[in-house]
Amino acid sequence: MASRKPTFKPYDQQQMMLLPPSLEELVPKNHPVRVVNEVINKINLAPLHASYKLTGASSYHPQMLLKVLVYGYVSNVYSSRKIEAACKESIYFMWISGMSYPDHNTINRFRSDRLRESLRSVFEEVVKLLAQEGLLSIEEVCVDGTKIEANANRYTFVWKKAIATNKEKMKQQLKGIWEYAQSVASKEDNLPDPPDFTTITREKVQCTVDKLNEVLGKKKDIDKKVKGKLSYATKHFPQNMGKYEEQEQILGERNSYSKTDEGATFMRLKEDHMRNGQLKPAYNVQISSSNQFVVNYTIHPNPNDTTTLAAHIAQHEASYQQAPKVITADAGYGSEENYTLLEGKKVKAYIKYNLFDRQQNTNNQDPFSTDKLFYNAQEDCFICPMGQQMNFIGESKRKTSTGFEQTSRKYQAQNCGHCPLNGTCNKMEGNRIVQVNERLERQRKQAYELLNSEEGIKRRKKRCYDVEPVFANIKSNHGFKRFMLRGKHKVEIEFGLLAIAQNIRKKAS
Repeated sequence: MASRKPTFKPYDQQQMMLLPPSLEELVPKNHPVRVVNEVINKINLAPLHASYKLTGASSYHPQMLLKVLVYGYVSNVYSSRKIEAACKESIYFMWISGMSYPDHNTINRFRSDRLRESLRSVFEEVVKLLAQEGLLSIEEVCVDGTKIEANANRYTFVWKKAIATNKEKMKQQLKGIWEYAQSVASKEDNLPDPPDFTTITREKVQCTVDKLNEVLGKKKDIDKKVKGKLSYATKHFPQNMGKYEEQEQILGERNSYSKTDEGATFMRLKEDHMRNGQLKPAYNVQISSSNQFVVNYTIHPNPNDTTTLAAHIAQHEASYQQAPKVITADAGYGSEENYTLLEGKKVKAYIKYNLFDRQQNTNNQDPFSTDKLFYNAQEDCFICPMGQQMNFIGESKRKTSTGFEQTSRKYQAQNCGHCPLNGTCNKMEGNRIVQVNERLERQRKQAYELLNSEEGIKRRKKRCYDVEPVFANIKSNHGFKRFMLRGKHKVEIEFGLLAIAQNIRKKAS
């Protein structure tokens, strides 16, 4: 009996085709690349065209390059070299590029230079198009932020505290040398009083060093240690002060920056579900979302979400000529400054404050907290738990890091020394003092009522599955955890492409 042989489908690499298939036939009708093509074809690209010169050699069409770049970010291809290779190897890239083969330098220059001034308008056009289709709302948004690592060296950094420490050491050394000079100076040396180093500058250091060299240079018997210190100060202190001043100018209000990306600040990043992390150079990315579409984005060098909202709202106004009508956000944004800002713009704010969740839990409340004390409006005093009056003793004012002024009224108890609750109610030395910020208390009360209303509960629940999944999708599902470009302007371009890609992926899903 003859043995049977397996049956295979025909395989012939040399087979000729009378009608070769076109790329159009090979791209499925519902593929995301078609959504990219459809969306980019509908938007106005005049601002992008304006970035090109009227003279010179012909360039690749910006519409084609934009489609290729956006589809790269949609399909997790972020590197310009990988996009270049994909245009020669991937059917989808070949189809959307029209069989054009831009090299990685062209792609990178287009991303970094051509899109510098025009990407924001492209993003806004996409958002408006999606809004017209009823997929998102520009007026009702959720706001949140995340930290994304910068493309910078993790071990070369500048710290504001280190600069302050070095400047203090410099001041002390110059002071010590000056005191020695005074001890050995004669009347003819005409050595004045020590310089005022309350604010130390390069000019003051240079003048001090020059004067010390002038006085001590005439002396023959100078202490060798002092002579060595003066020699070192002459050579290094003015130069170091110039370097510190440049670094402080770059720092601004920040506490640190990376030497390889001066726009990046060292922030503590959450590395895993246990939030075990380390300080790394990063950017604070803020977005507004609606139905998991990105409506607005801003990049910030400061790690604190609280101070980013004003600039974020300003960008929304610049993009859409109006502020949003409703904002939902977590307790990271619940500050007096932000509440006041939104009140002035008539924005309905469903924003938690730092004590909101604690107040929701009736079993975890402090019975002696300020909000539990009875307030007598007629006599303008609080009543402590033992029935004593806490009388008004004055106001205190402070400014935040952004320059916002806060005013609090202070009330003090009469006699806490022999009170049986002393140590429980009052944990400070002397009589207990409470501070009440009337404007903030009013704003918190209003926020509490809004958040606990039927609409507020609905919006609080929605925020968790609206804005937070956007970051999870970008960082976890699509593996973008570190920027590829350096500098704040380029990082804004890169996240703008990520935002457009997120919106197109959501539309295609």
